[in-house]
Amino acid sequence: MAAPIYQPASHAGIITLRKDLDLSSEQLNGLLDLTHPVKQFRQRYASALKGRYLSLLFEKPSLRTRVTFELAIKQLGGDCITQTGMIGEREALKDVARNLARWTDAIVARTFAQDTIDELARWSGIPVINALSDLYHPCQALADMFTLKEHFGRLRGLKLAYVGDGNNVAHSLMLCCSRLGIHFSVATPAGYEPNAAGVAQAREFAAESAAQIEITRNPEEAVNSAHAVYTDVWASMGQECEAEERKKLFAPYQVNEALLDHARKDVLFMHCLPAKRGLEVTDAVMESPQSIAFEQAENRLHVQKALLLMMLQ
Repeated sequence: MAAPIYQPASHAGIITLRKDLDLSSEQLNGLLDLTHPVKQFRQRYASALKGRYLSLLFEKPSLRTRVTFELAIKQLGGDCITQTGMIGEREALKDVARNLARWTDAIVARTFAQDTIDELARWSGIPVINALSDLYHPCQALADMFTLKEHFGRLRGLKLAYVGDGNNVAHSLMLCCSRLGIHFSVATPAGYEPNAAGVAQAREFAAESAAQIEITRNPEEAVNSAHAVYTDVWASMGQECEAEERKKLFAPYQVNEALLDHARKDVLFMHCLPAKRGLEVTDAVMESPQSIAFEQAENRLHVQKALLLMMLQ
């Protein structure tokens, strides 16, 4: 039996975001509500986190995540220090966590392994934010939920179709959608489905929110009646050696104009970026009026500001 994809946060009273479900459903909705004024009234929050400091730790390269977190804390009046390279390579991870906790107010980490995030949270005693791991990409999913709500004015009853690799982005989207009442459909090649334990947990949430979770091999079936179609790169960072094999397996899962014809006429296209144009998505779709990929990227900044306010105020 697959291990549970979620374990409760280890520090009572401290809001963490190691995994999507570290935020309760109430906190998730509250965060999306808070993001609206944070986006619209930037100056209102310009000194909200004055004197607060973040540790940003990046094992993987980053454009959107690094820039948006650095800007987020600075636009809220605080500041940050940024380090790149493997975390815990020179000294024990628990020592890294306890040092950073004595100097800064929260840790943002972009890692290869989810275990690294969990260990930082276990030993630091301060808020820890998962800025991407092998299992989850919660900040991305939060920005995506906010972007959909901006466009449609609601979330409950929408259908989001995900086509491609059942990876960390797919996990986070699925767990958010299942709690917010969004129907979520995933089309992947055999063997590349989302984590089975995560699917089971999402279906439990979906039973309460009246959402539907569908796993299929057929991309046309997945996007049928979808309000938005989402994809990601076929080979994530650390999977470069699989790139050629994945290119062949995933070719039928490319998001192109023909695939979008199976969705609603007003369908939106979503991508967490960076995009490999000509592989998982065509240039024509990326540049079409349907594409909101760069709105998603912008909203990373606003959602993360709201998240920092929730954690540090």
